Amino acid sequence: MNGVEWLIDVSACDVAPLRDPQAMVVLFQTIVDRVGLRPIGRPAWHQFPTTGGVTAVWMLQESHLTIHTFPEFASASLNLFCCTPRECPDWLSLLTPSLGSCSVRATQHARDYGAATDQSSALAQPGRQVSRR
Repeated sequence: MNGVEWLIDVSACDVAPLRDPQAMVVLFQTIVDRVGLRPIGRPAWHQFPTTGGVTAVWMLQESHLTIHTFPEFASASLNLFCCTPRECPDWLSLLTPSLGSCSVRATQHARDYGAATDQSSALAQPGRQVSRR
């Protein structure tokens, strides 16, 4: 494994923080501090006028951290991609202080860049068959 990516779905959240950009700033900073990430610049944010949902992305030296909140569904989706291996964070303890009592489902995906490169170069050659594992 070269890197790791987490897809985190959070449901049954308190709705107010999902509409609060400042709460998302605190959440992002908590994740960055606890996971030991190195941000590049400041996060980019957008709040949707109709639902109040917040979308944000923070570029990291390791890759990126994103969130999309859906207050109308009391839910949020996060993505953290790190280009180097690291331990899986305790997502429940990271998210509940900012989002209230919630249900958290996190999936971890190993990112093997060498295998991806081998398949990509094979895919670029016409007529070449690539086997998938």
